[in-house]
Amino acid sequence: MASFNGVPVPAEGKPITFSGGRFLVPDTPIIPYIEGDGTGRDIWKAARRVFDAATAQAFGGKRRIVWYEVFAGEKAFRQFSEWLPEGTVGAIKKFRIAIKGPLTTPVGGGIRSLNVALRQLLNLYACWRPVKYIPGVPSPVRWPEKMNITIFRENTEDVYSGVEWREGTPQASRLIEF
Repeated sequence: MASFNGVPVPAEGKPITFSGGRFLVPDTPIIPYIEGDGTGRDIWKAARRVFDAATAQAFGGKRRIVWYEVFAGEKAFRQFSEWLPEGTVGAIKKFRIAIKGPLTTPVGGGIRSLNVALRQLLNLYACWRPVKYIPGVPSPVRWPEKMNITIFRENTEDVYSGVEWREGTPQASRLIEF
């Protein structure tokens, strides 16, 4: 049985595959999740119930998600002495999907934002946000039902590149002067 970071992959699910230019999603897809730090633990518990209920309702109980915990952040550091273990990134690549709770960025030197690291390691170069009206939800837009907007935000360069320098270093001073 395959495992990542020594954690066995669930036997009952199957990975999402890609063939003929399409993603093929089985009835029991294995979806890795990173619980997150701080409030992430509480957010994850509630979100998981919502995802499970929505899946059951959308597919009439014929499909369900097989959750597979992978680790990053404080929990990973406590268990593996690494903030972002290689096995976590490997699992996300294998299963082609993951859900992540909020992660802390450790205070002090030597590590950049875990969120930026994940974006760069997985080449998540864009954040795609479709905007649509949901009937019955109040909107400040005059004709919200006519709205058809998609926002693309670059995710790995500029502000999100994770270029960070300690206060008082020559690099930080040059950036401030720029």
